[in-house]
Amino acid sequence: MRKLLLPVIALFAVILLVQSCAKSTKVIVSKPVKVQGLFSITGNWSSLGITSRAALELAQEDINKYLAQKDAKFHIEVAISDTKLETETARLLFVAAKDLGVKFFIGPQSSAELATIKPEADAHDVLVVSQSSTAGSLAIAGDNIFRFCPSDKIEGAASGATIFKQGSTGLVTVARDDAGNKGLQTSTGAAFAAKGGEVAAIAPYPITTTNYASVIASIKTEVARLTVSKGTGKVAVYLASFDEGIELFKLASAEPTLNSIKWYGGDGVVLSTALLTDPVVAEFAIKTGFFAPSFGLPDAYKSKWEPLAARIKAKTGTDPDAYALAAYDALWTIAYTLEGTDGSTTDFAKIKTLFVAEANKDTGVTGADALDAAGDRASGTFDYFGILKDGASYKWTLVGKSE
Repeated sequence: MRKLLLPVIALFAVILLVQSCAKSTKVIVSKPVKVQGLFSITGNWSSLGITSRAALELAQEDINKYLAQKDAKFHIEVAISDTKLETETARLLFVAAKDLGVKFFIGPQSSAELATIKPEADAHDVLVVSQSSTAGSLAIAGDNIFRFCPSDKIEGAASGATIFKQGSTGLVTVARDDAGNKGLQTSTGAAFAAKGGEVAAIAPYPITTTNYASVIASIKTEVARLTVSKGTGKVAVYLASFDEGIELFKLASAEPTLNSIKWYGGDGVVLSTALLTDPVVAEFAIKTGFFAPSFGLPDAYKSKWEPLAARIKAKTGTDPDAYALAAYDALWTIAYTLEGTDGSTTDFAKIKTLFVAEANKDTGVTGADALDAAGDRASGTFDYFGILKDGASYKWTLVGKSE
């Protein structure tokens, strides 16, 4: 009897062992879902592009850990392309990725780039989320474009009101000839005028401009005209530009009538390292009290965004602003959306609906991601950053907040 039991016991043990191994080696098939980042890494406004790239890389790492813990059937694969802030480069990179089957894009940074890819985006089943485009002309309900930052109407209202509150009653506005910066010139001027100020809007300069002498001459003329009616110290200049603004600063620094008045900027230069590397430019910014707005980071969520900002700075050497952190939030919203489809990307109508629903209920590192009817961030405040000298170098520092 004992001899008969031994084989039975051995067989039973083998069965238990096989079952145990099967449980411990459970394999979850996880397919990649590709997300393409379109950022300026080596061109104009590269400070935001570099920090946005780091934000996406860290988001990919954090999201895939989260998905693995949930035995998800998909994972995120991020690729980054350098648009150099050039509209045609952005379009070609977008089309190439789309043709390879990519359904999700984060970026591009500028409204001009976004406007260029918009026709292709709307004609195909792809979802595009820009972290920093602000042009009101792109606030269109029902399209495939979403923006995780407030539009120029919100930023311009804040800037115009702040400039007037600081004592200026005359304002000369200047802008680069692209959708985002022109929108900021218009909205800031309108807000300033609504407070009772007088605005002199100079025609936007072409993006191909290399000699800004005529632009400076126009600014001088309008500053002089407004000073006659408003008085000394009551006229300021608002410049909506990208990094090419440093060329205007260099010329303006040599003009007594321009280096002795207040200057303000748009979000295209805020925290840009380009303004810190030339002492002439940095000193001009300090002398004129120059500051520019960044989409504000709420103190209530500091415990969420501060550690992430530190991780990004460790990777890039640059302090990220809220626009870069919004790219991190955008990738998480895409991941949450895909959870609702088990990673499937075939039903685009469902994906769009889920994306909006997730954004409207999600609170990311930058705060509530709720969208308005046009698919843009519905609200936001702004942090104002200026430049100060720190020993032998210069740095950006927080100098105020919008109301």
